[in-house]
Amino acid sequence: MEEKIKRIYTSVINEHFKNHRQMIFLSGPRQAGKTTVSLMAKEFTSQFSYLNWDNLDHRKIVLEGVESVASFAGLDRLTLEEPIIVFDEIHKYSKWKTFLKGFFDTYKEKVKIIVTGSSRLDIYKKGGDSLMGRYFPYRLHQLSIAELQRVELSGKEINVPLQSKSNDFEKLLKNGGFPEPFIKNNPRFLNRWKTLRQEQLIREDLRDLSRIQELGQIEILAEILKHQSGQLTNYSSIAKKVNASSDTIRRWIKTLQSFFYCFTVQPWSKNIPRSLIKEPKIYLWDWINVEEEGSRVENLVASHLLKAVHFWTDCGFGQYDLWFIRDKERREVDFLVSQDKKPWFLIEVKLSSNGGISKNLAYFQDKIKAKHAFQVVFDMDYIPRDCFKHSEPIIVPAQTFLTQLV
Repeated sequence: MEEKIKRIYTSVINEHFKNHRQMIFLSGPRQAGKTTVSLMAKEFTSQFSYLNWDNLDHRKIVLEGVESVASFAGLDRLTLEEPIIVFDEIHKYSKWKTFLKGFFDTYKEKVKIIVTGSSRLDIYKKGGDSLMGRYFPYRLHQLSIAELQRVELSGKEINVPLQSKSNDFEKLLKNGGFPEPFIKNNPRFLNRWKTLRQEQLIREDLRDLSRIQELGQIEILAEILKHQSGQLTNYSSIAKKVNASSDTIRRWIKTLQSFFYCFTVQPWSKNIPRSLIKEPKIYLWDWINVEEEGSRVENLVASHLLKAVHFWTDCGFGQYDLWFIRDKERREVDFLVSQDKKPWFLIEVKLSSNGGISKNLAYFQDKIKAKHAFQVVFDMDYIPRDCFKHSEPIIVPAQTFLTQLV
Protein backbone atom coordinates (compact mmCIF):
# COMPACT_ATOMS: atom_id res chain seq x y z
CA MET A 1 0.00 0.00 0.00
CA GLU A 2 1.43 3.36 -1.04
CA GLU A 3 2.38 5.70 1.79
CA LYS A 4 0.34 8.88 2.17
CA ILE A 5 1.63 11.98 3.88
CA LYS A 6 -0.69 14.09 5.99
CA ARG A 7 -0.97 17.65 4.68
CA ILE A 8 -1.66 20.91 6.47
CA TYR A 9 -4.08 21.81 3.66
CA THR A 10 -6.51 19.16 4.95
CA SER A 11 -6.68 21.16 8.18
CA VAL A 12 -7.20 24.33 6.11
CA ILE A 13 -10.17 22.77 4.28
CA ASN A 14 -11.74 21.65 7.56
CA GLU A 15 -11.27 25.08 9.13
CA HIS A 16 -12.65 26.82 6.04
CA PHE A 17 -15.84 24.76 5.91
CA LYS A 18 -16.46 25.33 9.63
CA ASN A 19 -16.38 29.10 9.15
CA HIS A 20 -17.21 29.96 5.52
CA ARG A 21 -19.82 29.19 2.89
CA GLN A 22 -17.62 30.17 -0.08
CA MET A 23 -16.16 27.58 -2.45
CA ILE A 24 -12.53 26.56 -1.97
CA PHE A 25 -10.37 27.15 -5.05
CA LEU A 26 -7.30 24.95 -4.55
CA SER A 27 -4.61 25.66 -7.14
CA GLY A 28 -1.03 24.50 -7.41
CA PRO A 29 1.55 22.67 -9.51
CA ARG A 30 0.79 19.44 -11.32
CA GLN A 31 1.42 16.44 -9.00
CA ALA A 32 1.81 18.57 -5.85
CA GLY A 33 -1.06 16.75 -4.14
CA LYS A 34 -4.23 18.74 -4.88
CA THR A 35 -6.35 15.70 -5.75
CA THR A 36 -5.03 13.74 -2.76
CA VAL A 37 -5.80 16.64 -0.40
CA SER A 38 -9.28 17.15 -1.85
CA LEU A 39 -10.04 13.42 -1.51
CA MET A 40 -8.98 13.58 2.15
CA ALA A 41 -12.03 15.79 2.71
CA LYS A 42 -13.92 12.48 2.81
CA GLU A 43 -13.05 12.34 6.51
CA PHE A 44 -15.28 15.35 7.17
CA THR A 45 -18.51 13.86 5.78
CA SER A 46 -20.07 10.57 4.71
CA GLN A 47 -21.70 12.41 1.77
CA PHE A 48 -18.71 12.94 -0.53
CA SER A 49 -18.65 13.24 -4.33
CA TYR A 50 -15.78 13.69 -6.77
CA LEU A 51 -15.87 14.75 -10.42
CA ASN A 52 -12.74 14.93 -12.56
CA TRP A 53 -12.99 16.74 -15.90
CA ASP A 54 -10.36 14.39 -17.35
CA ASN A 55 -12.68 11.42 -16.69
CA LEU A 56 -15.08 11.09 -19.64
CA ASP A 57 -17.93 9.72 -17.51
CA HIS A 58 -17.52 12.57 -15.03
CA ARG A 59 -17.30 15.09 -17.88
CA LYS A 60 -20.63 13.85 -19.24
CA ILE A 61 -22.30 14.51 -15.87
CA VAL A 62 -20.97 18.09 -15.79
CA LEU A 63 -21.95 18.78 -19.41
CA GLU A 64 -25.53 17.66 -18.68
CA GLY A 65 -25.78 20.64 -16.35
CA VAL A 66 -26.29 21.78 -12.79
CA GLU A 67 -29.22 19.45 -11.99
CA SER A 68 -27.30 16.42 -13.28
CA VAL A 69 -24.40 17.18 -10.90
CA ALA A 70 -26.81 17.83 -8.02
CA SER A 71 -28.42 14.43 -8.56
CA PHE A 72 -25.00 12.76 -8.75
CA ALA A 73 -24.02 14.36 -5.42
CA GLY A 74 -27.32 13.39 -3.77
CA LEU A 75 -28.45 16.96 -3.22
CA ASP A 76 -32.04 15.94 -4.01
CA ARG A 77 -32.09 13.65 -0.94
CA LEU A 78 -32.21 14.27 2.80
CA THR A 79 -28.77 13.52 4.27
CA LEU A 80 -27.42 13.23 7.79
CA GLU A 81 -24.37 15.38 7.03
CA GLU A 82 -23.79 18.28 4.65
CA PRO A 83 -22.31 16.92 1.40
CA ILE A 84 -18.94 17.91 -0.04
CA ILE A 85 -18.29 17.83 -3.79
CA VAL A 86 -14.92 18.18 -5.55
CA PHE A 87 -14.55 19.49 -9.10
CA ASP A 88 -11.06 18.50 -10.25
CA GLU A 89 -9.43 20.25 -13.25
CA ILE A 90 -12.78 21.78 -14.25
CA HIS A 91 -11.05 24.93 -15.50
CA LYS A 92 -10.35 22.94 -18.69
CA TYR A 93 -14.07 23.28 -19.46
CA SER A 94 -14.56 26.46 -21.51
CA LYS A 95 -17.73 27.39 -19.58
CA TRP A 96 -16.47 26.41 -16.13
CA LYS A 97 -17.10 29.81 -14.51
CA THR A 98 -20.69 29.98 -15.74
CA PHE A 99 -21.30 26.42 -14.58
CA LEU A 100 -19.82 26.98 -11.10
CA LYS A 101 -21.68 30.26 -10.64
CA GLY A 102 -25.00 28.59 -11.45
CA PHE A 103 -24.26 25.54 -9.30
CA PHE A 104 -23.11 27.58 -6.30
CA ASP A 105 -25.98 30.07 -6.46
CA THR A 106 -28.52 27.23 -6.63
CA TYR A 107 -27.08 24.84 -4.04
CA LYS A 108 -24.82 26.90 -1.74
CA GLU A 109 -27.02 26.10 1.28
CA LYS A 110 -26.89 22.36 0.59
CA VAL A 111 -23.30 21.53 -0.33
CA LYS A 112 -19.67 22.51 0.27
CA ILE A 113 -17.56 22.83 -2.86
CA ILE A 114 -13.86 22.31 -3.59
CA VAL A 115 -12.46 23.27 -7.01
CA THR A 116 -8.92 22.18 -7.90
CA GLY A 117 -6.67 23.02 -10.84
CA SER A 118 -3.07 22.60 -11.94
CA SER A 119 -3.00 26.07 -13.44
CA ARG A 120 -4.08 29.28 -11.80
CA LEU A 121 -7.83 29.32 -11.52
CA ASP A 122 -7.92 33.11 -11.85
CA ILE A 123 -6.12 33.52 -15.18
CA TYR A 124 -8.88 32.51 -17.54
CA LYS A 125 -11.27 35.27 -18.59
CA LYS A 126 -13.55 33.03 -20.65
CA GLY A 127 -16.72 31.51 -19.34
CA GLY A 128 -19.18 34.19 -18.32
CA ASP A 129 -19.86 36.10 -15.14
CA SER A 130 -17.36 36.77 -12.38
CA LEU A 131 -17.20 34.42 -9.39
CA MET A 132 -16.16 37.27 -7.10
CA GLY A 133 -17.36 36.75 -3.55
CA ARG A 134 -18.25 33.11 -4.18
CA TYR A 135 -14.85 31.54 -3.44
CA PHE A 136 -11.67 31.86 -1.42
CA PRO A 137 -8.39 30.86 -3.13
CA TYR A 138 -5.77 28.64 -1.51
CA ARG A 139 -2.42 27.96 -3.16
CA LEU A 140 -1.12 24.46 -2.49
CA HIS A 141 2.65 24.03 -2.49
CA GLN A 142 4.88 20.99 -2.44
CA LEU A 143 6.08 19.53 0.85
CA SER A 144 8.23 21.67 3.14
CA ILE A 145 10.29 20.73 6.17
CA ALA A 146 7.76 22.43 8.48
CA GLU A 147 4.75 20.61 6.98
CA LEU A 148 6.51 17.25 7.39
CA GLN A 149 6.60 17.91 11.15
CA ARG A 150 3.32 19.77 11.74
CA VAL A 151 -0.09 19.69 9.99
CA GLU A 152 -2.28 21.30 12.67
CA LEU A 153 -3.22 24.98 12.35
CA SER A 154 -1.69 27.08 15.11
CA GLY A 155 -3.53 30.37 14.60
CA LYS A 156 -0.27 32.31 14.13
CA GLU A 157 2.33 32.74 11.45
CA ILE A 158 5.55 31.68 13.20
CA ASN A 159 5.69 28.37 15.07
CA VAL A 160 8.10 26.96 17.62
CA PRO A 161 10.91 25.00 15.95
CA LEU A 162 10.60 21.22 15.66
CA GLN A 163 13.41 18.79 14.90
CA SER A 164 12.80 17.04 11.58
CA LYS A 165 12.02 13.34 11.61
CA SER A 166 14.66 10.82 10.50
CA ASN A 167 16.25 12.07 7.26
CA ASP A 168 13.39 14.31 6.01
CA PHE A 169 15.67 17.30 5.48
CA GLU A 170 18.16 15.35 3.38
CA LYS A 171 15.32 13.76 1.39
CA LEU A 172 13.89 17.21 0.57
CA LEU A 173 17.27 18.44 -0.64
CA LYS A 174 17.80 15.32 -2.75
CA ASN A 175 14.29 14.56 -4.07
CA GLY A 176 12.44 17.88 -3.95
CA GLY A 177 9.10 18.49 -2.28
CA PHE A 178 6.68 16.80 -4.67
CA PRO A 179 5.09 13.93 -2.72
CA GLU A 180 5.69 10.96 -5.03
CA PRO A 181 9.48 11.29 -5.59
CA PHE A 182 9.89 12.35 -1.94
CA ILE A 183 8.14 9.21 -0.71
CA LYS A 184 9.89 6.83 -3.13
CA ASN A 185 13.33 8.33 -2.41
CA ASN A 186 14.74 6.57 -5.47
CA PRO A 187 17.15 8.41 -7.81
CA ARG A 188 16.19 6.39 -10.90
CA PHE A 189 12.50 7.06 -10.31
CA LEU A 190 13.26 10.75 -9.71
CA ASN A 191 15.10 11.07 -13.05
CA ARG A 192 12.20 9.54 -14.98
CA TRP A 193 9.61 11.54 -13.01
CA LYS A 194 11.36 14.88 -13.68
CA THR A 195 11.56 14.24 -17.43
CA LEU A 196 7.94 13.12 -17.71
CA ARG A 197 6.62 15.99 -15.61
CA GLN A 198 8.31 18.64 -17.76
CA GLU A 199 7.08 16.97 -20.95
CA GLN A 200 3.51 16.90 -19.58
CA LEU A 201 3.74 20.53 -18.51
CA ILE A 202 4.88 21.81 -21.90
CA ARG A 203 3.50 19.26 -24.36
CA GLU A 204 0.09 18.88 -22.68
CA ASP A 205 -0.77 21.74 -20.31
CA LEU A 206 0.76 24.57 -22.35
CA ARG A 207 -0.47 23.13 -25.64
CA ASP A 208 -4.02 22.59 -24.40
CA LEU A 209 -4.53 25.69 -22.24
CA SER A 210 -2.56 28.44 -23.96
CA ARG A 211 -2.35 29.75 -27.51
CA ILE A 212 1.42 29.44 -27.67
CA GLN A 213 2.56 27.52 -30.75
CA GLU A 214 6.34 27.68 -30.28
CA LEU A 215 6.59 24.78 -27.81
CA GLY A 216 10.14 23.92 -28.93
CA GLN A 217 11.36 27.39 -27.99
CA ILE A 218 9.44 27.22 -24.68
CA GLU A 219 11.31 23.99 -23.89
CA ILE A 220 14.63 25.76 -24.53
CA LEU A 221 13.52 28.64 -22.30
CA ALA A 222 12.58 26.20 -19.52
CA GLU A 223 16.06 24.64 -19.73
CA ILE A 224 17.74 28.06 -19.60
CA LEU A 225 15.75 29.04 -16.50
CA LYS A 226 17.15 26.00 -14.67
CA HIS A 227 20.55 27.71 -14.82
CA GLN A 228 19.16 31.17 -13.97
CA SER A 229 17.86 30.34 -10.49
CA GLY A 230 18.55 33.20 -8.09
CA GLN A 231 20.01 35.44 -10.78
CA LEU A 232 18.73 38.77 -12.03
CA THR A 233 16.59 38.23 -15.10
CA ASN A 234 18.23 39.57 -18.24
CA TYR A 235 15.41 39.35 -20.78
CA SER A 236 17.47 40.49 -23.76
CA SER A 237 20.21 37.92 -23.07
CA ILE A 238 17.65 35.11 -22.79
CA ALA A 239 15.91 36.39 -25.93
CA LYS A 240 19.10 35.96 -27.98
CA LYS A 241 19.53 32.37 -26.77
CA VAL A 242 15.92 31.45 -27.56
CA ASN A 243 15.74 33.48 -30.80
CA ALA A 244 12.72 35.52 -29.71
CA SER A 245 12.05 39.12 -28.74
CA SER A 246 12.43 40.37 -25.16
CA ASP A 247 8.68 41.05 -24.98
CA THR A 248 7.98 37.49 -26.09
CA ILE A 249 10.32 36.13 -23.40
CA ARG A 250 8.52 38.21 -20.76
CA ARG A 251 5.19 36.83 -21.95
CA TRP A 252 6.41 33.23 -22.03
CA ILE A 253 7.91 33.50 -18.54
CA LYS A 254 4.57 34.80 -17.25
CA THR A 255 2.91 31.79 -18.88
CA LEU A 256 5.40 29.41 -17.25
CA GLN A 257 4.66 31.15 -13.94
CA SER A 258 0.92 30.62 -14.41
CA PHE A 259 1.57 26.88 -14.82
CA PHE A 260 3.76 26.78 -11.70
CA TYR A 261 7.05 26.05 -13.46
CA CYS A 262 8.84 29.09 -12.06
CA PHE A 263 8.18 32.20 -9.97
CA THR A 264 9.74 35.65 -9.82
CA VAL A 265 10.86 37.65 -6.80
CA GLN A 266 10.73 41.40 -7.24
CA PRO A 267 13.27 43.92 -5.84
CA TRP A 268 12.26 45.98 -2.79
CA SER A 269 13.05 49.66 -3.34
CA LYS A 270 11.36 51.61 -0.54
CA ASN A 271 13.95 53.36 1.69
CA ILE A 272 16.81 51.83 -0.33
CA PRO A 273 19.13 54.51 -1.81
CA ARG A 274 20.12 53.72 -5.40
CA SER A 275 18.08 50.52 -5.41
CA LEU A 276 17.44 48.33 -8.44
CA ILE A 277 13.80 48.73 -9.39
CA LYS A 278 13.41 46.69 -12.58
CA GLU A 279 14.82 43.19 -12.92
CA PRO A 280 13.29 40.40 -10.83
CA LYS A 281 15.02 37.16 -9.85
CA ILE A 282 13.65 33.85 -11.07
CA TYR A 283 13.34 30.59 -9.11
CA LEU A 284 11.86 27.20 -10.00
CA TRP A 285 8.92 25.66 -8.17
CA ASP A 286 10.84 22.37 -8.16
CA TRP A 287 14.27 23.18 -6.72
CA ILE A 288 15.55 19.70 -7.61
CA ASN A 289 15.97 20.92 -11.21
CA VAL A 290 18.68 23.38 -10.07
CA GLU A 291 22.04 21.63 -10.42
CA GLU A 292 24.50 23.98 -8.72
CA GLU A 293 24.44 23.32 -4.96
CA GLY A 294 24.49 26.92 -3.73
CA SER A 295 21.72 27.92 -6.13
CA ARG A 296 19.68 24.86 -5.20
CA VAL A 297 19.66 25.58 -1.45
CA GLU A 298 18.79 29.22 -2.16
CA ASN A 299 15.92 28.02 -4.37
CA LEU A 300 14.78 25.64 -1.63
CA VAL A 301 14.62 28.53 0.86
CA ALA A 302 12.85 30.72 -1.73
CA SER A 303 10.23 27.98 -2.21
CA HIS A 304 9.71 27.62 1.55
CA LEU A 305 9.33 31.38 1.92
CA LEU A 306 6.91 31.63 -1.01
CA LYS A 307 4.82 28.83 0.50
CA ALA A 308 4.74 30.71 3.80
CA VAL A 309 3.71 34.09 2.37
CA HIS A 310 1.03 32.44 0.20
CA PHE A 311 -0.28 30.41 3.14
CA TRP A 312 -0.39 33.35 5.56
CA THR A 313 -2.12 35.54 2.98
CA ASP A 314 -4.63 32.88 1.92
CA CYS A 315 -5.50 32.10 5.55
CA GLY A 316 -6.24 35.75 6.30
CA PHE A 317 -3.35 36.71 8.59
CA GLY A 318 -2.62 39.77 6.42
CA GLN A 319 -0.93 40.63 3.15
CA TYR A 320 2.51 39.03 2.84
CA ASP A 321 5.01 39.27 0.00
CA LEU A 322 8.47 38.01 -0.90
CA TRP A 323 11.21 40.35 -2.17
CA PHE A 324 14.97 40.67 -2.53
CA ILE A 325 17.16 43.73 -1.98
CA ARG A 326 20.00 44.95 -4.18
CA ASP A 327 21.42 48.41 -4.78
CA LYS A 328 23.65 49.84 -7.48
CA GLU A 329 26.71 49.29 -5.28
CA ARG A 330 25.84 45.55 -5.61
CA ARG A 331 25.05 45.17 -1.94
CA GLU A 332 22.41 42.47 -1.78
CA VAL A 333 20.32 40.37 0.58
CA ASP A 334 18.66 37.29 -0.87
CA PHE A 335 15.15 37.75 0.55
CA LEU A 336 12.85 40.08 2.43
CA VAL A 337 9.42 39.07 3.73
CA SER A 338 6.99 41.96 4.12
CA GLN A 339 3.87 42.02 6.29
CA ASP A 340 1.10 44.40 5.22
CA LYS A 341 3.58 46.21 2.96
CA LYS A 342 6.09 46.75 5.80
CA PRO A 343 9.48 44.96 6.08
CA TRP A 344 9.34 42.06 8.53
CA PHE A 345 12.44 39.87 8.23
CA LEU A 346 15.53 39.59 6.00
CA ILE A 347 17.11 36.30 4.92
CA GLU A 348 20.55 35.65 3.51
CA VAL A 349 21.23 32.04 2.43
CA LYS A 350 24.67 30.41 2.71
CA LEU A 351 25.91 26.84 2.37
CA SER A 352 28.38 27.35 5.20
CA SER A 353 28.56 29.29 8.46
CA ASN A 354 32.26 29.95 7.84
CA GLY A 355 33.18 33.55 7.12
CA GLY A 356 30.87 35.15 9.64
CA ILE A 357 27.69 37.08 9.12
CA SER A 358 27.07 39.17 6.01
CA LYS A 359 27.52 42.91 6.60
CA ASN A 360 24.67 43.55 4.17
CA LEU A 361 22.13 42.15 6.64
CA ALA A 362 22.91 44.83 9.22
CA TYR A 363 23.18 47.53 6.55
CA PHE A 364 19.77 46.84 5.01
CA GLN A 365 18.09 46.08 8.33
CA ASP A 366 19.07 49.57 9.47
CA LYS A 367 17.85 51.13 6.20
CA ILE A 368 14.42 49.51 6.10
CA LYS A 369 13.88 48.85 9.84
CA ALA A 370 13.10 45.15 9.44
CA LYS A 371 12.35 43.44 12.75
CA HIS A 372 14.61 40.41 12.13
CA ALA A 373 17.65 39.54 10.01
CA PHE A 374 18.74 35.92 9.54
CA GLN A 375 21.69 34.30 7.82
CA VAL A 376 20.32 30.81 7.09
CA VAL A 377 23.10 28.22 6.74
CA PHE A 378 23.08 24.55 5.74
CA ASP A 379 26.12 23.21 7.62
CA MET A 380 24.72 23.69 11.15
CA ASP A 381 22.71 21.05 12.98
CA TYR A 382 19.22 21.71 14.32
CA ILE A 383 19.09 23.89 17.45
CA PRO A 384 15.83 23.93 19.50
CA ARG A 385 15.71 27.71 19.87
CA ASP A 386 13.25 30.25 18.45
CA CYS A 387 15.05 32.30 15.76
CA PHE A 388 12.38 35.00 15.96
CA LYS A 389 13.29 35.86 19.57
CA HIS A 390 16.30 37.69 18.10
CA SER A 391 16.15 41.13 16.54
CA GLU A 392 19.85 41.61 15.72
CA PRO A 393 21.37 39.88 12.64
CA ILE A 394 22.11 36.27 13.54
CA ILE A 395 23.36 33.05 11.88
CA VAL A 396 20.76 30.27 12.19
CA PRO A 397 20.56 26.63 11.02
CA ALA A 398 18.29 26.07 8.03
CA GLN A 399 16.79 23.08 9.85
CA THR A 400 15.69 25.34 12.71
CA PHE A 401 14.52 28.38 10.73
CA LEU A 402 12.51 26.49 8.08
CA THR A 403 10.55 24.44 10.64
CA GLN A 404 9.20 27.70 12.08
CA LEU A 405 7.42 28.52 8.80
CA VAL A 406 4.68 26.43 7.12
